[in-house]
Amino acid sequence: MKIVITDCGFANIFPETAAITEAGFELAYAQCKTADDVMSAAADADGIMVQFAPVTAEVIYSLSRCKVIVRYGIGVDNVDLAVAKAKGIPVCNVPDYCIDEVADHTVALALAHARQLFQIDARTRAGVWKIIPDKPMPSFNDMTFATAGYGRIARAVLDRARAFGFKIAAYDPYVLPANEEVASLSLDELFRQADILSLHVPLSPETKHLVNAERLAQMKPTAILVNTARGGLIDTVALSEALQSGTIAAAGLDVFEYEPLEEDHPLRKSPNALLTSHMAWFSEKSVPKLQRLAAEEAIRALQGKPLRNQVNK
Repeated sequence: MKIVITDCGFANIFPETAAITEAGFELAYAQCKTADDVMSAAADADGIMVQFAPVTAEVIYSLSRCKVIVRYGIGVDNVDLAVAKAKGIPVCNVPDYCIDEVADHTVALALAHARQLFQIDARTRAGVWKIIPDKPMPSFNDMTFATAGYGRIARAVLDRARAFGFKIAAYDPYVLPANEEVASLSLDELFRQADILSLHVPLSPETKHLVNAERLAQMKPTAILVNTARGGLIDTVALSEALQSGTIAAAGLDVFEYEPLEEDHPLRKSPNALLTSHMAWFSEKSVPKLQRLAAEEAIRALQGKPLRNQVNK
């Protein structure tokens, strides 16, 4: 049987090669960009492993032998889950490979804004020496750090926030915080009460543009918005307008609706927007772990063993 890697951005595929060949399967590797590319590369695949390539309904219907689709990563919005389910093809992700890295990156973005590091650095370089910030800077223990979502990464983020002294809270329509230190908020309360609001929900039709002009208007003018989940959760044009007008104070974004971020996107010129290039997941440890876990899930599928992380049951 044959496993096809449709695309990936790793320096090598040594972890996958070792695991898949040891299991006795053939491995093929491509760098697909389009649905047509995927259909060509995976036509005879028994399993596919995909990072960013589109696995559309057309692609899935063309897969005559495929028994599993494994996404390198947590989000699966580039795979048509409903069509895969209808065709009996399990889709799996790797939800447990970069929890610490994303949580660390999230809190780093939040703290950089909360302590106004970039503004103070800029004025110091410009020759302005002041021992107080230009804008109000509350103590962390007077601020609420809240998450939209209460999954693995959100909980890791809130654990870190608690260590810094923040009051912590979360909104999740499916999971109620079991920790009494975590206040459970409604969606309206989330936007109104958060001093730092960090997004940790999957992208779906229900959550697309969860943060829009109306929701931004509910937030405190001193609020900080952080997104290390999925770019489509935020209407980024509305966000750039909110930053320009002072509706909210700052934003830290690692993900964008269209990547790379367009050269003429207004966020590039938005004040108090800290932008990173979808790299919150990365560390020297997380990359080979992701590759190995993805390969092991594909192998389990072809061996008829129970799957760890099927998302389209």
